[in-house]
Amino acid sequence: TDYLAALEGASLKGKRLGILRYATGRNPAVDALFDKSLAMMRDQGAEIVDLPAFKLPPSLGEHEFLVLLTELKADMNAYLATTPSSVTTRTLADLISFHKASPRETTLFGLDTFERAQATNGLDDPAYLAALEAGRRMTRADGIDKLIADHQLDALIAPTMTFAWSVDIANGDFPTGGVSRIAAVAGYPHLTVPMGYHFGVPVGLSFIGPAWSERRLLGLGYAFEQQAKARKAPGYLPSADSHPDAHALLAP
Repeated sequence: TDYLAALEGASLKGKRLGILRYATGRNPAVDALFDKSLAMMRDQGAEIVDLPAFKLPPSLGEHEFLVLLTELKADMNAYLATTPSSVTTRTLADLISFHKASPRETTLFGLDTFERAQATNGLDDPAYLAALEAGRRMTRADGIDKLIADHQLDALIAPTMTFAWSVDIANGDFPTGGVSRIAAVAGYPHLTVPMGYHFGVPVGLSFIGPAWSERRLLGLGYAFEQQAKARKAPGYLPSADSHPDAHALLAP
């Protein structure tokens, strides 16, 4: 596929884009940037379709996590088996033993995910296969595919996530939510482009589509970028607190 050709004459005019509304409402500043982007896309001729009723089933998490654990063990073992002989950790079990013998490695993060993955029963396990099928059904036939077909959409859109979060000793890794999950579980394409900034921290806009829609998504993302011109060169600030806008707020 010639993906560069998808950018020639790319336009939002007449495109039907469905809002994954469940991925909004997590942060007022992100929502404000998203609303501004929606207005711009409407001005460019896009038809915006709100999808307030759709939500991912709560049970997806259980299926998704079992698939993650099972594939983590299988893929880690397969990868480590290909490493040079000087690598002495040859399996996931070896990694667990290494971390337990080196407390520094687990100062902030435990081994619970590794240990749960080690306890799984392989890619032929009926429980894994059932979880894989359920996750795909929820995110494909009952998710992305259904939304695209029922509403005659070109793509689904949403804020990619809220702001990048800090990892600290008290909370560890503390994610605040995003929209990548539905495409990741489905195995479908997901494009994110710059939507704006808040205190210098970037926020993305996601375009999600069905299988083999990469070319279409690249065209939509390119058309959006040409109008939004939101991207700024990274400044590599130590933290958001270092941004001039934050200084103004925190000044005596």
